[in-house]
Amino acid sequence: MTCDILIHDIKGLVQVRDGNTGLVCGQDMSVLPVIENAWLAIEGEQISGYGNMAELPSMKAERRIDASGRFVFPSFVDSHTHLVYANSREEEFVMKIRGMSYQEIAARGGGILNSAAKVRAASEEELFERTLTRVDEIISTGTGAVEIKSGYGLTTADELKMLRVARRIGRDTPLPVRTTFLGAHAVPQGTTRELYVRSVIEEMIPAVAGENLADYIDVFCEEGFFTVQETEAILTAGLQYGLKGRVHANQLSNSGAVQVAVQCGALTVDHLESIGESEIQVLRKGRTIPTVLPGAAFFLRLPYPPARRMIDAGLPLVVASDYNPGSAPTGNMSLMVALACIGMRLSPEEALNAVTLNAAAALEWTDALGSITRGKLANILITRPMPSIAYLAYAWGSSLIETVILRGKVQQHRGSV
Repeated sequence: MTCDILIHDIKGLVQVRDGNTGLVCGQDMSVLPVIENAWLAIEGEQISGYGNMAELPSMKAERRIDASGRFVFPSFVDSHTHLVYANSREEEFVMKIRGMSYQEIAARGGGILNSAAKVRAASEEELFERTLTRVDEIISTGTGAVEIKSGYGLTTADELKMLRVARRIGRDTPLPVRTTFLGAHAVPQGTTRELYVRSVIEEMIPAVAGENLADYIDVFCEEGFFTVQETEAILTAGLQYGLKGRVHANQLSNSGAVQVAVQCGALTVDHLESIGESEIQVLRKGRTIPTVLPGAAFFLRLPYPPARRMIDAGLPLVVASDYNPGSAPTGNMSLMVALACIGMRLSPEEALNAVTLNAAAALEWTDALGSITRGKLANILITRPMPSIAYLAYAWGSSLIETVILRGKVQQHRGSV
């Protein structure tokens, strides 16, 4: 047998799935299949074989990697990010430290409107180069697929600009990318919400679809942003152009977003810091996947979503980073795993299922990503030597990702751009 890369003497090959590689729910989220003392073969862009070292066939490999003492995982799938933006917003971080709320900062022209002004001032090429820096960062910390939203343009031209950049990231880097149109992120200055919603529906959605720039559509359904009725209208309009729904739901208040998302058949509801038992029961009756963003809750000092209750109720769960300049300025998915365990009492196994298998399902990528399975993309990470799987969450401040392989190629860190 021959292969391009043979990883051998792996302490633990994690998330090995030979059968069903779809969504896992409830108690099944605590099951994380591992082959100890393992090998993994890569041919071209795909995983071609794996097993226990005692059963390793005679193998000729172009490159051999000794993973003694190390664990090999499928790369993380980050299903909720705002990776395309122009500049950071650390001045608002200081405002939060001094006691200002998210809503107070937004009312002063900060928050999303601040980022929108900066995106409008940047060229498409400038946005692309700045985003590349963050792409390099998240790849180096183990992310092997990502969703990228617009939403900092708030005009047709600037929303299209953001989505073109996101699509280009998917073409010009080895990182698989899904894109989401989030024109309904905030109401820009100089217009009314009614007029802006009409613009989203009648102008932006057709323009986005006309250039095939988005896979999904999203709405920030929240007090002070977009109502349940507006959310329903926007999701319905998106579906007419083949854009499945995703909803920013119940981050700051119990807004009714979960109910309308399930009613409209949205693929995911994301955030969920402010949900109760009634919303959990609504999710149990639907097919919408709950997604929690512990980095945002941590950064904004909000209560963590009731992830433990959702899993105990039999629901699936996804954990994502929400990487954005205002409320979650990091895409480090190992940290998200740790916060899910520390802040929401998930077991390491549940958290790792939430950032691999279930996250791939949230992006409709179960055929290619999320598990160690023959024929799937060889998007994997190799840890530094560590004693156990749980150590990845336990050592939450440590840099534990040693090697990242995307599409069968070992990635080299580009450094700052």
